[in-house]
Amino acid sequence: MKINQLAQRLQKNRPMKMVSLRMPEDVMEDLRRIAPLLGFSGYQALIKAYVGQGLRADLERIDGSVDLSPLVDSLRQQGVKDEIISSALSDAQGLAEAA
Repeated sequence: MKINQLAQRLQKNRPMKMVSLRMPEDVMEDLRRIAPLLGFSGYQALIKAYVGQGLRADLERIDGSVDLSPLVDSLRQQGVKDEIISSALSDAQGLAEAA
């Protein structure tokens, strides 16, 4: 994913759309059990993270650009705030455009 696209995805004020999914009960139980162990506030946040990871991986494969999502995920896990990550991505985008 390109830096500017990733920076846009980190913005918290993006519009949201409600969706409904039918999932097996055992999958839901596993999601509820594992979400807090992975540091998520609930199973819905974990589902969003899983969808986002898969989507970014597919977009990278199709677009052929450098995948920064593992770096961003690692920074988040280490406690780096989204605002700092967004700022760094913006700086990197500016440097890439200047080159």
